[in-house]
Amino acid sequence: MSATEFPSLADSFAALPAAGILAVPAGLGLIRVAGDDAATFLHSQLTNAVDDLPADTARLAGYCSPKGRLMASFLTWRDAEGVVLQLSADIQPPIQKRLSMFVLRAKAKLSDLTATHRVLGVAGAGAEAALRQAGLPAPQGPLAVAHAGGVTVIRLADAEGEPRWQIVAEAGRADALQQALGATLAAAAPAFWDWLEVTSGIPRIAQATQEQFVPQMINFELIGGVNFRKGCYPGQEVVARSQYRGTLKRRMWRVGGEGAVPAAASEIFRPEDPQQPCGMIVNAAPSPLGGWDGLAELKIDAAAGALHLGAADGAPLATRALPYEVPLPNEAESAS
Repeated sequence: MSATEFPSLADSFAALPAAGILAVPAGLGLIRVAGDDAATFLHSQLTNAVDDLPADTARLAGYCSPKGRLMASFLTWRDAEGVVLQLSADIQPPIQKRLSMFVLRAKAKLSDLTATHRVLGVAGAGAEAALRQAGLPAPQGPLAVAHAGGVTVIRLADAEGEPRWQIVAEAGRADALQQALGATLAAAAPAFWDWLEVTSGIPRIAQATQEQFVPQMINFELIGGVNFRKGCYPGQEVVARSQYRGTLKRRMWRVGGEGAVPAAASEIFRPEDPQQPCGMIVNAAPSPLGGWDGLAELKIDAAAGALHLGAADGAPLATRALPYEVPLPNEAESAS
């Protein structure tokens, strides 16, 4: 189905609480790490624990530079052959190469699954029934995982109050599942899935935003992406210091505006400080209600004021609520 054949975003929004929707998310890459030491190797590299990752649970995790800045964000889970890392496709090759450099004597081998596997997304009122009708499990609970015949199904964070799952399977099997699920679910464009991701409040690092954020600046510890009790990993001291010394001056908000969807890393300004950006777009997508919605990292003391995209006199932005609580320091602590 070509982009022009998809229903409008507004039609998909209407279908979400009715029949439910089926999408093929765009821009995702997959890396599998296999071998006896796969989990312990990743445990030493990522912001979240991997050595105790159970087969029935997925976790968010980050990969930081030595300065504690995120070079990648992952959704991680186990399959029958190892640990799978899902990340932005535009950074998959360099991240796989960089991780491979640190394997050394560990029994761990990284492989690219992007060409051989596909990801499908289902959401909304009819999604659970459609999964079961297609012979798939519908795991419940945050980031619950179930496997069936080589297919992995992961319960994602809700979006717009509706449940979501993603299915990962080899390409041929995924094609057949897409047909089966499409019998009862309304097809939706990848852009609609991107919008659901934004409204769920889960950020994704892409090439444009690599090394821009300490994890807490994009709420990564609030959504379960950082384990402060695990052992060392690159950048761990910086991440821990940001957490325990009360020095955090930036957080992530949901934002929205009119006009064209801004690119990741687009800068945000406030009128009283036209020379210095006060934030940056992390992810953005067209909204079915018009305009666009995004996730943006902002100075805490700027978030409640007037905000503009690209320049102090650029298009205005509005901040909107995230689906989870963001603890904020008082104004004196957050001022730059």
